[in-house]
Amino acid sequence: MTRARKELVSVETTPYYHCICRCVRRAFLCGEDSYSGKNYEHRRGWVLERLRVLQGVFAVDVCAYAVMSNHYHLVVRLDSDRAAGWSEDEVMERWK
Repeated sequence: MTRARKELVSVETTPYYHCICRCVRRAFLCGEDSYSGKNYEHRRGWVLERLRVLQGVFAVDVCAYAVMSNHYHLVVRLDSDRAAGWSEDEVMERWK
């Protein structure tokens, strides 16, 4: 059964979280797909650049990461002190 994020994430308990995202249906994120013969290694740079951008926009610090052929792992730290200093307008701008 799925649970709401507000039930899963508690910054008071711990600001650190291990996040995983996987591809489905034999799709490849990075590396060479032995089935099709296509190489998707260029995507690794895309993923890392996007992580840098999002880390600067939101109050999340990436502590560690691993980008693999069909999934990636992130260890993130939620910075509630930084987010608490943002006005409502700044929060809306960041989400935009």
